[in-house]
Parts: sequence; structure tokens; C-alpha cells
Amino acid sequence: MASRQSEANRIHYETIAANAGKFTSPQEIVDFNDINWTALTGEPRGVDYIEVDAGGVPALWVVPKGADEERVLLYAHGGGFIGGSIYTHRKLTGHLAKAVGCRALIYDYPLAHQARHPAQIEAAMTVWSWLADKGFDPRRIVLAGDSCGAVLIYALLQRLRAQGRALPVATLVISGWFDMALTGASYRTNRDKDPAFARETVDWLVSNFIGDADRKYPEVSPLYADLAGLPPVFLQAGADETLVDESRMFAERAGQAGVETRLDVFDGMLHSFQMMAGRAPEADDAIGRLAAWVRPRLGLPDVAGGKSAGRRAA
Repeated sequence: MASRQSEANRIHYETIAANAGKFTSPQEIVDFNDINWTALTGEPRGVDYIEVDAGGVPALWVVPKGADEERVLLYAHGGGFIGGSIYTHRKLTGHLAKAVGCRALIYDYPLAHQARHPAQIEAAMTVWSWLADKGFDPRRIVLAGDSCGAVLIYALLQRLRAQGRALPVATLVISGWFDMALTGASYRTNRDKDPAFARETVDWLVSNFIGDADRKYPEVSPLYADLAGLPPVFLQAGADETLVDESRMFAERAGQAGVETRLDVFDGMLHSFQMMAGRAPEADDAIGRLAAWVRPRLGLPDVAGGKSAGRRAA
């Protein structure tokens, strides 16, 4: 049974749905998320934030006290390419970096009303190259992100592979958006459970991002990409979100391609419920699991934690 604290995430999405027709400009959507989405996350203690220009891309170093300085979580925030920023996701990234024990770099990218695809992917490539120029070893970098951040993670991986460049050691994906063709059955089966992401809504988000382009193009729909040789991935999703089948389908395809894959589906949870880190036990459990899984891959010592009553699915 979902905790009382976790209801804040559902209320947030119900509020979005109730106000969707009242937004008169893209900036109003951005402002709404800045105020309301940010508030879901508890402030992690002992974390510093340093704004930085990452090769022309606005970014934020997230530095827990005592964090390993040579290992990095490169975080791509969600928001459907209509909202979200390094500030809405600052605290979530802080909780994750603190649990892992290394610093993180979270970066901004143009939203769809500011620039059309592939500007968002170009921003991700710029930040990766900036990190490389700073001397960070790809074997000590993890790509992480939520929702549409999955698009940026896997577009970046495909471009790096095509260029023959070294890949990061692992990926962490929260409520990933993997299929812009919207073929998942959970758009139907979870329609009455998910107040915000009806298929019609997500269809609009797709058109807003890529227009009339091919929805199965691998750079925007990782579900249709060649996944062979890509790093291990830990996927998390909420059982009640309409996008949950995208994570299931992606996990199956990644496994078939020989990619080490873990998928955890959390009963009673909605999209990106990890944004309630520091407030809801389900979110803290999920963050703990991500950290426990990725620490050995970064060469960091294992720590106790990452266990609770949430459901793990293969």
C-alpha cells in the first residue's frame, strides 16, 4: 500500500491535469514546474551546488560532502521537453549523488518551444565532451535521468558508439520515455490510474518535440535502437503509470541484446515518484536501490541499504 507521503506525487499530477487547459504560454508551464515540482523533493543535507558553464550549456555540479571527486553521475532531467530544469531536479540529483557517494553534473537543454530536436541531443553531446576535456574517465561516469532524460541518455550512447568513443560504465533510468510510437498496452490498462499521462497527452508531447518526424527513429525512441554493446542499465518505474510498459519492453529488448538489465516496478507508484526523495519512503527506497546497484560498477565500496518492500521484476 502506498504511503501517505507518496500521495503528494499523485496530487501533483492531478493538479497538472486540472490546470492543463489554463496555461496560456510555454513559460507558464515552466513556471508551474519550477514552483510545484521542485517542492516535492526534500532538501538533502550536506550537499553543495555550483553553477558551471559546460561548454556553453548551463549545468550544476552537485557535490555531497566527502564525495569521490573522480566519479560522476551525469544527469538528464525530465519534463517532457516542456518543463523541468537543473533547479527542479537539483534536490533529486543531490539525494542520488549522496547515496552513491560521488558528485553529479546535471545539465539543462533547450525545451521544445526554445529549439526543436536535435538541439537537446546536441546539448547532451556538448556536456559529455566537456567532461572528457576535463579529464574524466568514461569508466567512472554513469548516465542517469528520468522520463524524457532517457531519450538524451540513449541518443548520447548511440552517438558515442557510432564515433568509436568510450562509453560510460552504466545507466540509471527513472520512468523512462522509450517509445514515441506509444505502443505500450499500459496507456490503456493504466489510464484510470494515471491522472496526467493519457495517451493523447503524450501524443501531443511527441508532436511538440519532433513534429512529423519518424516516431521510431532510434535517436528519439530508444526502444527501436540497436542496444548491443551498450552499458548495463537499471530501470525503475511506477506500476500505476501509463508509461510502465515502455520500461518493460525496453528491458526485454536490452536483455535480448545482451545488455545486463534490471527493472524494478513499484506498486502503487506513478511517473518519476523518486522526485519525492527525502519525503516519501518509496522514493528513498528507490534511490537506495539505484545507489547500491551502481556503486560497485563505479568501483566504490558497497554499503548497506537499497532493500525494502518494493517489487523487483526481471
